[in-house]
Amino acid sequence: MKKLKLKPSAKDSRRYFTSTASSEQIEKAILEYLGILGSAKAAYLTVQDERILNKTIGSCKRESLNDVRAALTLCKIKIDKVSNTIKGLTRWKSKQKRFFS
Repeated sequence: MKKLKLKPSAKDSRRYFTSTASSEQIEKAILEYLGILGSAKAAYLTVQDERILNKTIGSCKRESLNDVRAALTLCKIKIDKVSNTIKGLTRWKSKQKRFFS
């Protein structure tokens, strides 16, 4: 069976970020400060990756990244790093370990 693919122009451009807060805390903050409509526009997702330990990897749409940052800042949740790819987050983590250990 042939799998259908989206054209590159139809795909969502997403930004990935790491945080020490749990996924439930992040979802609650986004829903509380952006509301249901803002939460739907942000399209927050939790990403599972075994390369980054003790951190939550989340993703949201590029257009609503500033809204998500504001919602998390109001709940005193810190975003450690934002990247265009998950690989960029893992590369930053390995550099941090090498320089700050």
